[in-house]
Amino acid sequence: MVVLNSCSLFVHSSSIPLSLFSRQKHCLPPLGAAGGQLKTSSLVAKVGGDLSFDTQKESEGEDGGFGGFSSRSGFVGRGEGKEFDRDPEFAEIMGACLDDPQKARSKMEERLRKKRNKILHTKSGSGDPMRVVFNDFGFSNSYIWLEFYNTPLEQDVSLISDTIRSWHIIGRLGGCNSMNMQLSQSPLDKRPSYDPIQGANVTPTTFYNIGDLEIQDNLGRVWVDIGTKEPLILDVLINALTQISSDFVGIKQVVFGGTEFEHWKENMTSEEAGYTVHKI
Repeated sequence: MVVLNSCSLFVHSSSIPLSLFSRQKHCLPPLGAAGGQLKTSSLVAKVGGDLSFDTQKESEGEDGGFGGFSSRSGFVGRGEGKEFDRDPEFAEIMGACLDDPQKARSKMEERLRKKRNKILHTKSGSGDPMRVVFNDFGFSNSYIWLEFYNTPLEQDVSLISDTIRSWHIIGRLGGCNSMNMQLSQSPLDKRPSYDPIQGANVTPTTFYNIGDLEIQDNLGRVWVDIGTKEPLILDVLINALTQISSDFVGIKQVVFGGTEFEHWKENMTSEEAGYTVHKI
């Protein structure tokens, strides 16, 4: 948006006498005019080519300002509560735009390179089926590895963490017991019935322990101690992750078992390097 000062000649027409325009050096009225308020009219040229008049007023008082400038808080923009000084790097780039545009462009490109994983990212899921691999998986002491197509965003990691946490709670309460599947194994053409005695006498299954979710770039892992060899527990997790991969964040593969994984670095422990830990 280009704003032309009101002193500029913004209308040219043969029907308007030139004497209507001020010939004085300063064309703005005195500050005491119009009841103590300063009114300025400007011609606004938008990108689309349309022209529109925009009248802005500076009210009396200490905090009144033109274009969002406040004497106490500095430039805050036209939005409410937007303080750009909270991002010193961005403020430095904006400050260099007029003095050295090429330097500002270089800094902006560098900023995009550093934060491209948080800015440029496909937020939808993947149409490709999630691959499931078993690699010497032990129910009592194993890692479950996740490989994403891209580095997951913060909301993606939060969704994965909530899913694993819910899966652990259901498993710990014995909700994934394939020995008690009365309703799923009953005929569909009959009214469902449940035998509480049979359900109470089934050998319980308990999810013993689980670690936190670790993320390194586009890789993730979580340590589990399921204890009981119950395949239904794994089916529940695979079904949930399959839906997440399809609808939310693409998961290339899930690997059950193994102490090592390609490109996973055991010595990476800093967030600056791309390592984060999320409580389960």
